[in-house]
Amino acid sequence: MPTRSLEVEDLHLWRGERHVLRGVRFTLGEGQALKLTGANGSGKTSLLRTIAGLMYPEEGRVRWGGADVRADLRAFHGRMVYLAHEPPLKADLTARENLRFWVGTRRRLTAKLIDGALARVGAAAFADQFIRTLSAGQRRRVALAGLTLCAVPLWLLDEPATNLDADGQRLVAGLIGEHIARGGMALAAVHHEMEVTGSVIELALAS
Repeated sequence: MPTRSLEVEDLHLWRGERHVLRGVRFTLGEGQALKLTGANGSGKTSLLRTIAGLMYPEEGRVRWGGADVRADLRAFHGRMVYLAHEPPLKADLTARENLRFWVGTRRRLTAKLIDGALARVGAAAFADQFIRTLSAGQRRRVALAGLTLCAVPLWLLDEPATNLDADGQRLVAGLIGEHIARGGMALAAVHHEMEVTGSVIELALAS
């Protein structure tokens, strides 16, 4: 077994009377990405939130490196980043200020690192604009810059290419490919084809 692995074991989750997750199981190792597919309402977001420790399954468990993540959620959160459907950005801060605030609580950042991340995702031109003045696609690019800066092995991504054009979708695929090429892991809920280079597996959730 790889030193770092994410193991999801027979997860069952109900929302009221609805059985959302039905015995979901998979293992994700170093240098692998998993594309999570399924119709709206099939449980993609619920699965990501459960893995991240934000929802509690009725049955099953999530393991990181062989240990149940709930034994030490704080330590697990230090090894992963969850990029939800809505980017975690503050409207009255600039793009650069957001990255310093969001990622700076996790690691030491320099101006050079921030500028490099913004340039990598095509956001340098609006680095000093307030988030509230940016389009949805521009905000998504800022969030992707933050993702690359977090420097953690596990990425949990909920529709990471939302509001992006074809070039932006290729950017997302490229970022995931680079991450897994460095030995990272990524789990991405997607609703369209995403051509990621490297070791990619797919899990389709039934609605």
